[in-house]
Amino acid sequence: MMNIYERIGLKRVINACGKMTILGVSAVDRTVMDEVAEAASNYVEIDTLIDRVGELISTHTGAEDSCVTSSASAGIAISVAAVISKGDPNLVERLPDSSGLANEVILLKGHSVNYGAPVTTMVRLGGGVPVEVGQANESEAFHVASAITGRTAAILYVKSHHAVQKGMVPLAEMIRIAHEHGLPLIIDAAAEEDLKKYVAAGADLVIYSGAKAIDAPTSGFITGRKALIAACKAQYHGIGRPMKIGKECMLGLVKALDRYAVHKHDGRADIPALEAAIAEINGIRGLSAELEQDEAGREIYRARVRVHADVLGVDAAAIEAQLRGGSPAIYTRKYYLNAGVFSIDPRPLQGDDLAVIVARLRQLAGACLQENTAKENA
Repeated sequence: MMNIYERIGLKRVINACGKMTILGVSAVDRTVMDEVAEAASNYVEIDTLIDRVGELISTHTGAEDSCVTSSASAGIAISVAAVISKGDPNLVERLPDSSGLANEVILLKGHSVNYGAPVTTMVRLGGGVPVEVGQANESEAFHVASAITGRTAAILYVKSHHAVQKGMVPLAEMIRIAHEHGLPLIIDAAAEEDLKKYVAAGADLVIYSGAKAIDAPTSGFITGRKALIAACKAQYHGIGRPMKIGKECMLGLVKALDRYAVHKHDGRADIPALEAAIAEINGIRGLSAELEQDEAGREIYRARVRVHADVLGVDAAAIEAQLRGGSPAIYTRKYYLNAGVFSIDPRPLQGDDLAVIVARLRQLAGACLQENTAKENA
C-alpha cells in the first residue's frame, strides 16, 4: 500500500539515518495525532496555553518552568534573545539589534557545528555575537574564563553527536565557570533522550527538540530557571513571533511527552535485529558490518557498514549515493563516508525496511562484482 507521500507522486523513503529534519524527523504515533486534531479544531487563549504547556513540560524535566517553541533551533535564538534582553519590552522589540548591550555568547570552537544550519546563525538571530574559544580538537577552562568580559551575555554548550567528542571542557566545568561569573549556561540538547539530566546538573536553560527523541509533532522547548523562561516567553513579542508554534503542536508535544515517559525507546532492544542484519551483511562479498554505539554516548545502537573498495571497485560514497538515489530512497547515516563506512540507525525503521536495506546492499554489491568481472574479461 502506498503511503501519503507516494500518493502525491513522491518516492518512498526508508529512513535508516536517524531523527533527521531532512526526512521529516519522526513518525508520530496515532494517539498523539488524535490529540493534535482535537486541539486544532478548538479555540484557546494562546498566552495562557503557553503558560500551561510550560508547566506540563516542567513535570517531565524537573525545571522551574518551560517555554514551548517551534523547534530546537528557535529555542537557541529565543534563549539568546532572553539572556540579552532579560525580557525588557523595549529591548525585546529592538532585537536582533543588540548594539551597545552585553551580547556575546561564548562557545567552544569544537561546538561550533552545522546541524543543517550553523549553530552560530541561531545565536545571531537572537541578537548574540558568537565568541568561539579554544581549538577545534582541544579546549581548556582558561580559554573559556579568559573570554569573559563585560560584554558577555551567556555561555552556550552544545551536547550533540555533531560536536567534537574529545578534548572539550566538561559540562560541569562549563557550568562552574558560568556561575562563578554570574552568567547563565545554555545547553543545546536538541536530540538528547534524558530530559532531567542537564537541569539537575545546574544548567540555566536547556533546549530540546520535540520531534527528535520524543517523537512529537514539529516542536521544541526551553526548560530551566523561571525568570529566564519568562524572558524567553517575552520574545514572542519580538524575534520569536515568526517562530511561533500552533496550539495543535503544543498539545501534541504534551501528549508525546506523556507517552515518552512510559514508552521511552530502549536502544538495547534493537540489538538482536541489528545483529541478524549484520550477519547477513557480513555474508555479502565486499561489505562487512559491526555493531556500534552512538558516538555521543547515548543508548543508541547502529549497524556500521564498511565498503571494501578494493573488492567492489567503488567506495562507500558511491554505494551510499546509489542507496539514496534508488526507489525506495534509502538514507543511511553518512558522517564517516570519508573513512569508508556508513551506518544503519534502526530507530526510524518501519515494517520490512531493514530487510529491504540488506537486499539492496546485496544487489548493489553483486552488480559491482559483475561489472568488475566484465572489465577483467574484456
